[in-house]
Amino acid sequence: MNYRLTVNGRAAEVDVPGGTPLSDVLRDHLHLRGTKVSCGTGRCGSCTVRLGDRAVASCLLPVALAEAEPVTTVEGLSAPDGPLHPVQEAMVSCHGVQCGACTPGMVMTLSTFLDTTADPDAGQVREALTGNLCRCTGYHTIVDAALTAAAAAPTPREDRL
Repeated sequence: MNYRLTVNGRAAEVDVPGGTPLSDVLRDHLHLRGTKVSCGTGRCGSCTVRLGDRAVASCLLPVALAEAEPVTTVEGLSAPDGPLHPVQEAMVSCHGVQCGACTPGMVMTLSTFLDTTADPDAGQVREALTGNLCRCTGYHTIVDAALTAAAAAPTPREDRL
């Protein structure tokens, strides 16, 4: 069956069974391999993408349910030749990127979280990351990155200037 998606601001059409996981469509049909699939059961968060204004596990989301809202992957978080998204920049500067398997999911979860939480504390960041697992060394640098990105974000007043 044909499905029309909007992925990273571009229209895409795929011909797959409706139950095909969105992560498979992104990786295998649209060649957006930034979305990682580690567990395939929605427990690790490495496949997290943004659907509309929510962070979702794309390995659990049937493609048929992704037609109604735009999908943003880690490739679409910033312009191809533009600067990194503030969360990506902070992940680099705070050494939050370790083996890289969980990084795209962490970035997508944190960027979505920071869109609605301007001044989080470490506990709120850890709670936001509940569905994302890092199997390397832990979350300290990732939480630091989130707090750094939040601090660097313009205030609503700066947005108006």
